[in-house]
Amino acid sequence: MGASCGHDNQFDGESPKYKAALWAVIAINGGMFIVEMGAGALSGSMALKADALDFLGDTMTYALSLYAIGMSLRFRAGAAMLKGMSLAVLSLWVLASSIWHFFGTTIPDAPTMGWIGFMALVANVVSVFILIKFKDGDSNVRSVWLCSRNDAIGNVAVIGAAWLVAITQSKYPDLVVAVLMSTLFLSSAWQIIKQARNEWKHDGQH
Repeated sequence: MGASCGHDNQFDGESPKYKAALWAVIAINGGMFIVEMGAGALSGSMALKADALDFLGDTMTYALSLYAIGMSLRFRAGAAMLKGMSLAVLSLWVLASSIWHFFGTTIPDAPTMGWIGFMALVANVVSVFILIKFKDGDSNVRSVWLCSRNDAIGNVAVIGAAWLVAITQSKYPDLVVAVLMSTLFLSSAWQIIKQARNEWKHDGQH
């Protein structure tokens, strides 16, 4: 279902197909959080751990989006703002943790990074295809699309980092990717918060 060009008629998620899509991506992201967090701990990869936490954050984000469907524009904007702030906090945690690990000596296991990164990419590409026709809705709907898009980009970066770790036998590609992912997350958090604030003000004028 597409969205109208006007802000007053933006798709708000009130559709059985969209709700079914959300349930599907909730299941995908919840499962991948468990898989990727375990793999990140076993491999010593900061990038995998960061991506796993992002899967967890997305699972909670999608659940909140599902709950907000049918509520007032102000409620949906508030939910989107909460998701944006949560994403910003997660991004700052990833950034701080990555900087801390620059002073460590552990080199992550490249094969594990590569295989799990590829599995996560498949999961996120599936999620993107499930959600792509719903990407132009209000801030609540758009935040779901941005999360899925970011995850797919992040997974490609993790796979690239695994390749570089294998070649260089260095921890730095893993940490650089984690820093870059956190920067992308911060950018998306700002987009979500900005749109949500505009919708909150717009609803208050009526």
